[in-house]
Amino acid sequence: MQFEECTEGDYRIFAGALDAPRGDGYIAALIVRRERGAPSQREAYRDESVACGYRWPSPGEAICYALTRARDMIRNRSGMLTC
Repeated sequence: MQFEECTEGDYRIFAGALDAPRGDGYIAALIVRRERGAPSQREAYRDESVACGYRWPSPGEAICYALTRARDMIRNRSGMLTC
């Protein structure tokens, strides 16, 4: 398991690479939490199997994809990020 976190605007992104079930790669996971502009910090989005559980060959690739996906959602304000 490997994790990385960063801030994007009013949001905090937590991205991870989890060992895939039955081995053979890594699954990307992400959590986006609203840090500012809300009465209290709260989770805006969570996906524990980004890209439908696609198996990435390395943890770095899984984390990179999760971070890119989270940044795209924040910029487009799609999904649950409008809370």
